[in-house]
Amino acid sequence: MSKYPKQNQFLDLSDYGRPIARIIAKSLLGTSVTPIHVTFGFVICGLFAIILILNHYYWASAFFLILKSILDAADGELARISNKPSYTGRYLDSVSDIILNFLIFLSIWYITEGSVWYLVLAFLSIQLQGTLYNYYSVILRNKLNGDKTSRVFENNVPIAMKGEKQSQVNILFKLYLLFYGVFDKIIYHLDKGAVDSEQYPNWFMTMVSIFGLGFQLLIIGIMLVLKLEHLIFGFFISYSIFILVFIGIRRLINY
Repeated sequence: MSKYPKQNQFLDLSDYGRPIARIIAKSLLGTSVTPIHVTFGFVICGLFAIILILNHYYWASAFFLILKSILDAADGELARISNKPSYTGRYLDSVSDIILNFLIFLSIWYITEGSVWYLVLAFLSIQLQGTLYNYYSVILRNKLNGDKTSRVFENNVPIAMKGEKQSQVNILFKLYLLFYGVFDKIIYHLDKGAVDSEQYPNWFMTMVSIFGLGFQLLIIGIMLVLKLEHLIFGFFISYSIFILVFIGIRRLINY
């Protein structure tokens, strides 16, 4: 089940694991396994990847980074095909992602013995990149009446859906704002006009999808395998120039 209508589906370079994720989701349909369980599964994969990075097992760490991306898609896929979307799952997914991202970068910093400030700048860069992609993709999904658990503006606590507890939604929402609030505000102020834009061509969304977390983790995995771990932080810092490039293209498209 796609997040977008057929005519608006684009080649999402960060979503390479979707075909396998669909198979996993379908195999779990009707079992006792929930989307939340799958989310915990990708957290475990991420932690395995971090341990392997610290021990310099780069091929194995790359495998678990990719498996983490696949399961990251599978939890949402399972929620959609079982018709059990939840804000609990949506926020737990995002909070887990940002914590794992930081721990992954912390492990790379440790093995490369780099500067703490370089670590911080690289982490901020990767999060801003991912936020821009999510900003555009959520705007597009909302315009197309897609998945509404992801909102363009996370300003207030949503009302819990059937089957989930409001108390859990409240806690996870606060954690989401703590971890993502500043990134959301920065991207919004960089491109306020995106919300009212009517055109998000498929080719444009494919370009922006290089900022998707799945693609970012793939890049990290490849650079680890190639023993380019010392270049990872510099790559993602310089990669951030495309934030301004994509914003400029978006404005030209909707001029």
